[in-house]
Amino acid sequence: MDIPRGTYGFRFAEDKELQLCVLFAAGSDSISTPSYRWDGLERNDGPLLLFQYTLSGEGVFESGDRTHRVTAGQAFLAEIPGPHRYYYQPESTEPWEFLFLLFRPDLILPHFRKFLREAGEVPYLPADCAPIRVLRMIVNDAAAGRISDPLIASSCIYQFMTELSRLQVTTLRNRDNWSVNVRRAAEFIEHNYSRMISIDLLSEHVALSKYHLIRRFSASTGLTPGAYLTRVRTEKAMELLRGTGLSIEAIAEQIGYSSGSYFIKAFRSLTGLTPGEFRSGGESLTYRRLFFD
Repeated sequence: MDIPRGTYGFRFAEDKELQLCVLFAAGSDSISTPSYRWDGLERNDGPLLLFQYTLSGEGVFESGDRTHRVTAGQAFLAEIPGPHRYYYQPESTEPWEFLFLLFRPDLILPHFRKFLREAGEVPYLPADCAPIRVLRMIVNDAAAGRISDPLIASSCIYQFMTELSRLQVTTLRNRDNWSVNVRRAAEFIEHNYSRMISIDLLSEHVALSKYHLIRRFSASTGLTPGAYLTRVRTEKAMELLRGTGLSIEAIAEQIGYSSGSYFIKAFRSLTGLTPGEFRSGGESLTYRRLFFD
């Protein structure tokens, strides 16, 4: 898809009754001169959030005392105003081509900061991943005049940030990105959920200290080992509740709980339903399965 060059600004009137994300500017550029230089402490158009994605060539992003070369497939994220600079190096042999979005922090600052915390200031994003596809769409729509009111603009920004956050979550929880120790711990839980699995037993099995196991497991899966065990047991319990006539006590024993009452408490804390309600469909909706993040 060809992307039109240029910067497209948006200054829609604010609607006091609606809470909307505010798009400030979007665009695509090709820079080949060292006069391109921005200082985050000298700008007076903030507060803004910036996402800039390199298509080809390279530029430099400085943040505090860190200097990053930003090459094809890399983005950088910055809050404006802030202690950063980005610029084109005069010794570069090819233009720095990129896409960018500037938007107000209203409503989405927590999403932006969370992604920044987890992915870093200069993350790599595949050119065909969802947030970059949305970014291309926004720039093309801006050039074509299709972002014609604040509701469309808000939808664009929220969709972009949602896809950016979702990419990070799915990347974290993709088993291909887990370390060998984390994969071994998860597999041990999945194969032995009916046993009493203590953190000591699990850490011994994967040859990690309890501290390192909990930290690495949580960073990779988004759950502590204990929460992961509860998830596995709950999903197995759903199969038994809908697929067998076993009693609540028998299911509790089969999936590793010491009592029916403890099973009921754990099941309800995760699903919002008691095992009996899930089995009978006593609520307004009869669930075949529940999905968790």
